[in-house]
Amino acid sequence: MNFVAALNDVAAKNLHVLEEQIKLSIADDPFIYEACAPLIKGGKRLRPMLFLLCANAKSPCPPEKTMPLATALELIHTASLVHDDIIDTSKKRRGVETANAKYGAQIAVLVGDYLFAKAFQLVADNNYGAQVQLILSKLVKNLCVGEIMQDRSLFEVPTLAEYYTRINLKTAVFLSSCCRLGAIVAELDTREVENLTAYGSGLGLAFQIIDDLLDFFGDEKITGKPHGGDLKSGVITLPVIRALDVSDEADTLRELVTRGEVTRADIDAAIKIIQAADAVDYCRTRAEAHIESARVNLPLTLTTSVSLALEQIADFVVDRTR
Repeated sequence: MNFVAALNDVAAKNLHVLEEQIKLSIADDPFIYEACAPLIKGGKRLRPMLFLLCANAKSPCPPEKTMPLATALELIHTASLVHDDIIDTSKKRRGVETANAKYGAQIAVLVGDYLFAKAFQLVADNNYGAQVQLILSKLVKNLCVGEIMQDRSLFEVPTLAEYYTRINLKTAVFLSSCCRLGAIVAELDTREVENLTAYGSGLGLAFQIIDDLLDFFGDEKITGKPHGGDLKSGVITLPVIRALDVSDEADTLRELVTRGEVTRADIDAAIKIIQAADAVDYCRTRAEAHIESARVNLPLTLTTSVSLALEQIADFVVDRTR
């Protein structure tokens, strides 16, 4: 499915404006723009898209009311990617060189900090108010807590509960916050705000589970990253957790993923064990359950076009290849 097609008749017109606003937001510093260009030009724009859809849930919302916050959300996401690449010592993202690989970790940290600061400047300059600022502050805090949790447990096998706590903080809270912010800007009632927030949460959990599968089994030419990047970094995700529970080769797999230094051969061996178990089907089943939970939370009061777009996004999340 073409992801952008999910925005037809709702936010597609705003997408072009959003792209221009994202570029303009960092255009005042040529070096920052150059460092961020590969990330700014790529990506699905899932987070601002969710915000825009929810902001237009019942009636069109003026771009001047939505664009600064939509841009801020994408800048926060981009900043988190810059910092993630430093932590993971990633050399490539979306098939191009990362900021830390090109300029070094010190510059990359500052580039990420700049993007965070620029996002909050946009929110302050456009008078969104304390409620919006509080949601964004908690969002960034949760991103940091999730990353710290992950970094403190590298090469350790998390429980299922620990895994879910981590992906909730790192991904689900972000998507649910985008939906909540859109609903607040649209001035929906409390129940509708909570329902759209729950939709975003289910979507986020499913998104991360599929992301963890793609890390092992995605097309490297499409994802732009080599298989097993998480494993090489010491991040143990749901496919491995499931295989450790059910595989006859669980002991071998555990030794591979917890030894502290994972080679290409180790990753290939781990992938074979995961594939031979029911881990792939298990992860997809869980992701589909979260998507169904997201769907049932969609308010019946949404316009048909917005409801359809959110349904299509749910389909995309479980069927995506990148």
